[in-house]
Amino acid sequence: MHCRAMHGPGAVPCDDCAALLEYAMDRIEACRFADSKPTCARCTVHCYRPTMREQIRAVMRYSGPRMISSHPYLAVRHLLDRHKTPVTD
Repeated sequence: MHCRAMHGPGAVPCDDCAALLEYAMDRIEACRFADSKPTCARCTVHCYRPTMREQIRAVMRYSGPRMISSHPYLAVRHLLDRHKTPVTD
C-alpha cells in the first residue's frame, strides 16, 4: 500500500520496500515475546535499528489509517494488539 502510493505503480514492493519488509519479518520472527508480542510502539525492547525504525514509522503513518478500508480484519487485530503488554519470562 505504502510502496504503491509513494514509489509508483512499478514492481511492488520495490527493492527498498522489499528490503524493509524482509528486515521487519526477520525482527518479528526473532522477537523474544513471540505470541504475546504487543505492537512495536508499545514494546519494552526495541530491536529495530534507529534508521529502520524511522522507515517503519513512515510506512505505518501512511498505511495505518488506510488499513481499515482495505484490510479490516488485520486493522482490528492490530488495534487489539496495541493494548497488549509484553510478558517477560
